[in-house]
Amino acid sequence: MPFRPPSQHAVTPQGQGRFPGFDVLDQAHVWDAATAGVVLARLTLPNALSFFTTDEAGVAEPMLDLLLGQDGEPRVPVLALIDQRLSVGETDGWHYDDLPEDGQAWRATLAHLNEDAQAHHGTKYAELSRRRQGLLLQDVQDLAAAGDPWHRLPAKHVWSLWMRYATTAFYSHPWAWNEVGFGGPAYPRGYLNPGVNARETWEVADHLNDDPIPFAARVEQARRAHDDIAGRSASG
Repeated sequence: MPFRPPSQHAVTPQGQGRFPGFDVLDQAHVWDAATAGVVLARLTLPNALSFFTTDEAGVAEPMLDLLLGQDGEPRVPVLALIDQRLSVGETDGWHYDDLPEDGQAWRATLAHLNEDAQAHHGTKYAELSRRRQGLLLQDVQDLAAAGDPWHRLPAKHVWSLWMRYATTAFYSHPWAWNEVGFGGPAYPRGYLNPGVNARETWEVADHLNDDPIPFAARVEQARRAHDDIAGRSASG
């Protein structure tokens, strides 16, 4: 395990989490060498991108931050993780038959976001305010929910492509594991205390006792209210 200064211990995305002091990397010494190598490599990604061009990265980086709500440091390097996958052709082994293969689909859809930015605001997506970037993304999500096309592509499949890669990258990173209290690879050690509220000796208790369901219900209620207001504005 490489040396980590105290400031790099128990890091979580944007400093948020429910398991204070928990750091999955404290257990790296019990992982087999191959597993440890794969996980630790996610902490030292190359600075230069291999798949995305500079212009594509200018669209993808803020778009991915919006999709994942990453609006502050430390951020999980989602763009670099996706770039690494696509540069070696590591896909999910399938793609929608009404979209190009994943690498080309990413290039095409990022270009279309730039086209929307130019059409609506006369500038590149990367140069828009975060609010305007978010509104253009919301347009795609709304089309996806309605089952409508976007630039002659099925919006729901475009949205699925973005979210699939974004969430896979985010939750592959040890900082995200710290946030949710995930104990990391089970092999070869395994888990000795399975069950509700049962913890291993090295795990940390959740310092919040809040049920996330009511919050999710409030978010959905607010979303529906926003849709109603938007619908009335459009019809008026």
